[in-house]
Amino acid sequence: MSEISVSSLGQAKAVSAPRPRLFRNVRNYEIIAGYLFILPALVLLLVFVLGPIMASIVLGLTNYDLLTPPTWAGFSNYLRLTHDKRLGIVYWNSVRITFGATALNNLLGLILAMAVNRKMPGVFRYIFRTALFFPVLTTTSSLAIVWRFILTEDRGILNYLLQQIGLSPVPWLSSARWALRSVIMYDVWKSCGYLMVLYLAGLQGVPEVLYEAARIDGANRWQLTRYITLPLITPTAFFCIVISLIGAFQIFDNAYVLTTGGPGDASRTIAMYIYEIAFKRYEMGYASTVALSLLVVLVVLTLAQFWGGRRWVHYE
Repeated sequence: MSEISVSSLGQAKAVSAPRPRLFRNVRNYEIIAGYLFILPALVLLLVFVLGPIMASIVLGLTNYDLLTPPTWAGFSNYLRLTHDKRLGIVYWNSVRITFGATALNNLLGLILAMAVNRKMPGVFRYIFRTALFFPVLTTTSSLAIVWRFILTEDRGILNYLLQQIGLSPVPWLSSARWALRSVIMYDVWKSCGYLMVLYLAGLQGVPEVLYEAARIDGANRWQLTRYITLPLITPTAFFCIVISLIGAFQIFDNAYVLTTGGPGDASRTIAMYIYEIAFKRYEMGYASTVALSLLVVLVVLTLAQFWGGRRWVHYE
């Protein structure tokens, strides 16, 4: 009995013995190495994200024109938001562009991804994917200049083709009715290739064994898409919707080159309005306030998407 108790006591002491100092040092080294690996990302986050946000909050409380030192203004810039009629117009334009471009980009991106994901010779698959993704690699301003020539009312290629089939020319860039639609059309052509690649990655992640089992049970192509493909790519779809919505709400360069916000304010976006206030009217304090309002809108929309995504996004 005594031998058993002595041996069990020795085992207990062995289990409860402190870890050697070498192992503790290795653990500390791993923690330090982990922080060093994330340090560049943290520095970039502080310098280019959190820093400008804090600077905008401070500038929003001042009157600053870049030429003279800022003066304290309190909350006058924030109160000015409620009286700015143009702010409501440009926000409404941005909302229309955002939801139109987000819906069309994701729908067309998914359709193109399903098309190029079909079985075909490797050469054709490479050509199709490259051609559809190529607009993403080209600078936005240069493409927008090309689109201005395409959409010109009197010399544009698109109106020429419309006349060949008996239709009247459309004032794509000079009409308040069509200017915003032209910006959406250009953004869809420019951005759908990027979403196509993301959706293609999601489609290729669906296990083929699920399709084989469903075909054995007699499922047709629509049922395969409805009950297997679409539910399993909902995480990819959620990611694409979030990033495309945030990007569309900040559209600046393509609208600026295509229409310069006109006619009037018909196609002026919130990003263009912030640029105008800051670098044409030199009201940096009010521009910072408007930029903060855009940040709040984007945060609210993103949180709403995460809240709603719990109902339709399937991670397993």
